[in-house]
Amino acid sequence: MGIIGTIVVGLVVGALARWIMPGEQKMGWIMTIVLGIVGSVVAGFVGRAFGWYEPGEGAGWIASVLGAIVVLFVVQKLRASK
Repeated sequence: MGIIGTIVVGLVVGALARWIMPGEQKMGWIMTIVLGIVGSVVAGFVGRAFGWYEPGEGAGWIASVLGAIVVLFVVQKLRASK
């Protein structure tokens, strides 16, 4: 997947995670894209660790959204602890 595809997938995954996660997340479009991309990477890493994905295989849409929700949860907890 090219860089444009990665950005589009990151935007969609990040937007879905923000929509599903309760509360207000103060972040713009770029951070939403970064959230989606990081969530996909986390989901792929966890999936490979559990043997769900082969090396080089990307995470699916649902796993990516779940990974982004986990990342968003961690970020909210870190912001609240300050």
